[in-house]
Amino acid sequence: MQANAKTLEGKQHPDRDTQFGYVNKQVKDHQQAGEPVISVDAKKKEHLGLLPAGGREWRPRGDPVEVVDHSFFAGPQVEHALPYGVYDLAKDTGWVNVGVDHDTAAFPVASIRRWWQGRGRLDYPHATRLLITADAGGSNCYRFRLWKAELATLAAETGLTITVCHFPPGTSKWNNIEHRLFSHITMNWRGRPLTSHEVVVQTIAATTSRTGLRINASLDTRGYPLGISITAAQLQALPITAHAWHGAWNYTIGPPAPDTATAPAADSAAALQTRTHHLQSLADPRLTGMSRDDLDQLANRLTCDQAAQIQQRCYHQRGGPRQRAPGAGATMLLTAADRVLVTLIYLRQICSQKVLAELLAVNPTSIGNAIADTRTLLEQHKYAVIPTKLRCNSVSQLLDFLDGSTPPIPAEVLLDLLTDPRLTGMTRPQLTALLDRLRLPHNAQVEHRRYHRRGRNPLPGTRGGVFKQKLTDPERVLAAILYQRRVCTRQVLADLFKVGPRTIGSILIDIRPLLDQAGLQPTPADIRYRSATVLRDASSGDTPT
Repeated sequence: MQANAKTLEGKQHPDRDTQFGYVNKQVKDHQQAGEPVISVDAKKKEHLGLLPAGGREWRPRGDPVEVVDHSFFAGPQVEHALPYGVYDLAKDTGWVNVGVDHDTAAFPVASIRRWWQGRGRLDYPHATRLLITADAGGSNCYRFRLWKAELATLAAETGLTITVCHFPPGTSKWNNIEHRLFSHITMNWRGRPLTSHEVVVQTIAATTSRTGLRINASLDTRGYPLGISITAAQLQALPITAHAWHGAWNYTIGPPAPDTATAPAADSAAALQTRTHHLQSLADPRLTGMSRDDLDQLANRLTCDQAAQIQQRCYHQRGGPRQRAPGAGATMLLTAADRVLVTLIYLRQICSQKVLAELLAVNPTSIGNAIADTRTLLEQHKYAVIPTKLRCNSVSQLLDFLDGSTPPIPAEVLLDLLTDPRLTGMTRPQLTALLDRLRLPHNAQVEHRRYHRRGRNPLPGTRGGVFKQKLTDPERVLAAILYQRRVCTRQVLADLFKVGPRTIGSILIDIRPLLDQAGLQPTPADIRYRSATVLRDASSGDTPT
C-alpha cells in the first residue's frame, strides 16, 4: 500500500530559477539594510461548526469530540473563516487576519495594514521600504489592478516604498509562509473542530514552534464587496515602477509626492460617496425619460421580483439552499434601485456598459449581470424603454452633458452638417441614392464577417445587444467618403463621431471596397481640415481659418 507521490510539477516557466534568484537577492538587500521583508498568502477557507477535522489530538480515553457524520452539509447557519497570513522573515513572527466575508484583492492589503499598525511599525520604527513576497495567483495575483491600487493607498498612508516580488506560477508552496507559519497552524488545530471565529483566532494565537514562532491573530468583521473595478487610466496614474527583470512579477510602488493628491481606496467612504453622487446624477429626467418619483415607483414595483430572481440564481449556482445565515453575505455595490437605473440608461442607448462601469467604478461583469436580470423583469412587466438620440461614448462626455458645460451635438444635426456638398463632393440626393445602393452589400458584408467569427448560423431566439455598432450605416459611408476625399484625418473623424481612431480604421477597411465596387472615385477636396471644430464651423457656413 503506497500513497501518491506529489513529484510531477508539470510544465515549468522558463524563467523560474532566475526569478527565484532575483527574489532571493531582493530579500537579502532589504534585510541587510534593516528593512522589513514579509511573506504573505491566504490559507484555505475553513467552514465553522461541529464538522469532521483531519488528524488526532490528545484527549481523555474514550472521550472523543462528537461531530457530524458527513463533511458535506447544508445547514442554514453555516459560516466560514478566511485566514490571511503575514510572516516576518527576520523576526520569525506572524500575523493572521481572519476575515468573515470575501477574499477579494482588498482583503490582503487590509491584512498587511493591520500587521503594520499592530506589529510592523513597532519592530521597524525607522523603516522606509517594505518587501512583499507572494505567489502569482489568488487574491494577491500580480494581474489584479485592485491589488496594486490598494497597495498604492497603503504606501501613501505609511510613507513606505513597497516592493512586491511574485513567485513564478505553480510555485506557491515555495513561499516561506507556507512551511514556516501555515504548517504549524494546521498541526496545532488538527483533530479539533472549528466551531466559531473565536476558536479560530485563539487557536492561531496559541500556535508555537521549536524556533520560537510568535503569532498574533485578529478577527476582521469588515465587508469586502465583489465587483470593484479599477480602470486602466487609474492604474497608469499610480506611482508604480516595473523592474527591469520581469516587470509583471516585480514592481515597486512608491509613496506619492507631498503635493500630489492621492486617489481614495476603492472601497473607502470617499469612493462610496463618489459612486452615490454619480448614481444621483444618472437619475436626471433627461437621461431616464421619467421624473425621479416615477423612477422610484418603478424601482419599488420591481423590488420583490428582483429579490426572488437573485435568490433563484444563487440557489442554482450553489446547487441547493443557502449554507450561510441570511444577512451574512457581502453587501452588493449596486442596490435594487441602482440596478433599475443603470438598465434604463443602457436600454435608452445613452452609453455603453463600459462607460457605466468606468463611471461607477464597478466591474463590467457586475454591470452586465444587473442589466441582463433587470431587462428580463422589465419585459415581464410589459415596460417598454424608448431609446433616445443622445449618445455619450465616454465618461467625460456624459459628465459634461450632466454639467451642461458642453452639450453634445445630436446625431441628426451632425449628419446634416457633414453631408454638405462642399465636403462630400456630391449633392444630397446623390448621396442618398449611394447610401441606398450600398445598404444591401454592406449588410451582407457584416453578416458574412459575423458568420465566420461565430463559426455557425445564429441560434434561434438570440438577439443582438442594444448597441449593434457604434456608428450607423450612413455615418460609416459618410466617414469613408470624407476620408477618401482627404477632407480630414482619421483623428478628426474620430473626434467628430466620438469614437476611437481604431474604429474609423475598421470602417475604412469595410466601406472602401464597397465604394470601389460602386464605381465611386471621389476627387480630393480643396481644403484639408486639421481640427473637428474648424470642420464643423466650415460646414455650418462660417468662414474656415
